[in-house]
Amino acid sequence: MFAMRYKMIGLKIAYYRKLRGYTQGQLAGKIGISTTYLGQIERGNNGKSFSLETLLLIATGLDVEVDLLLRCNENV
Repeated sequence: MFAMRYKMIGLKIAYYRKLRGYTQGQLAGKIGISTTYLGQIERGNNGKSFSLETLLLIATGLDVEVDLLLRCNENV
């Protein structure tokens, strides 16, 4: 159940990152995490959860509200 939730969040992060014209490397550098870690988050298969702090950093880097990334009732 949680794995699917992380997958959906990851897909939304990737969507908004691409919408903003960022590469994974650009966004990762902007928020201070590794490109590898961001890629794992986007794929939803990093084998563990990520922190709220990381999610907030990503949302800030993408200039979106964090709740937009958490909503599961949208097709994005």
